[in-house]
Amino acid sequence: MANFTAAFTKTMGHEGGYANNPLDTGGETYKGIARNFNPGWGGWHKVDQAKKQTGVVAQLDRLLSADKALQLEVQKFYKLNYWDVNRLDLIDSQVLGDKLFDIGVNMGVKRAALMLQQALNLTNVNGRAYRDIAEDGVIGPETLSLTDTHPRPALLLKVINALQAERYLNIMRNNPTQETFANSWFSRVAF
Repeated sequence: MANFTAAFTKTMGHEGGYANNPLDTGGETYKGIARNFNPGWGGWHKVDQAKKQTGVVAQLDRLLSADKALQLEVQKFYKLNYWDVNRLDLIDSQVLGDKLFDIGVNMGVKRAALMLQQALNLTNVNGRAYRDIAEDGVIGPETLSLTDTHPRPALLLKVINALQAERYLNIMRNNPTQETFANSWFSRVAF
């Protein structure tokens, strides 16, 4: 079974610490938690307190990283809102669990589930390996079963990566200001 701690550690390598890029639609972020999308997250008060102590991002990151309670709050937030929602602990493959968690964090849990379902349908050899499933963005028993018994898991992962890359390209085409995030986004895609 996929392990949350392993997936979390890998994704945090992409998310970094504190950021407040005016081009980021999420606004101010800490460890990938966007204030605009998660204004009620319990860790914001600690971030705000640390900002009062220093305006230097490197010092701010050190202060926040040293706060063990805050780091546990970050983990709890991700497990509840990104891991558990998509039932990733029921996926046998750690590699797929890592990938779906990371996509969920970066693009939303529904989009991660939808990409998995699309990839399953695109790799079923026109319905000869198994019938198409509903692409509803919810990882249920059928999606889980097909993921764990997929006849070509490496191909499934490649298609998910391609769908992820396609999404980034579409974002940049539709809003060229977002090209500033291309290097970071594409570091998440395995080719």
